[in-house]
Amino acid sequence: MHNIVIETERLILRPLNIDDADAVFQWVSDERVARYMIYNTYSNVEQVVEWLSSIQEEMKEYHFGYVRKSDGKLIGSGSIGPDSKENDFWGFGYNFRYDCWGNGYATEATKAMIQYVYDNFDARKFTSSHAEPNKASGRVMEKCGLHFVGYGEFQKLGGGPKMVTMEYERIDR
Repeated sequence: MHNIVIETERLILRPLNIDDADAVFQWVSDERVARYMIYNTYSNVEQVVEWLSSIQEEMKEYHFGYVRKSDGKLIGSGSIGPDSKENDFWGFGYNFRYDCWGNGYATEATKAMIQYVYDNFDARKFTSSHAEPNKASGRVMEKCGLHFVGYGEFQKLGGGPKMVTMEYERIDR
């Protein structure tokens, strides 16, 4: 687990921990949020504890909880790390409570994660994707300097349905 903390205008990005399980459950149990994600909708907090435990030992990806400065609430999470499919690319993702959508938090958090690995790991290539119906996520990627490169697909964990994805990249020189 890392100990990186990044501060933006409205957010504090900090490591997730087991004590965050109840807050995380608020968005991973919400079908409106989960429908665009690779995971299936969580049905209990114990599933969140299991996931949070699994990322504590992960060293290839930097997982962050997004804490809103105005009230100290954990409102989302995300990660950035070397992409396993694309050589030299860093992949990222994010996930927020439904009531926090449309406020610019995803763009703010993602720009901060990208800047951190740009400055500290000389990362110059970035990639991400979103479920095709989630156009707002594509706008976040574009605001972060990525451009659309094609379509792909993913299958929900546990053999759930396949979803068409829109793939994005950014290459800095």
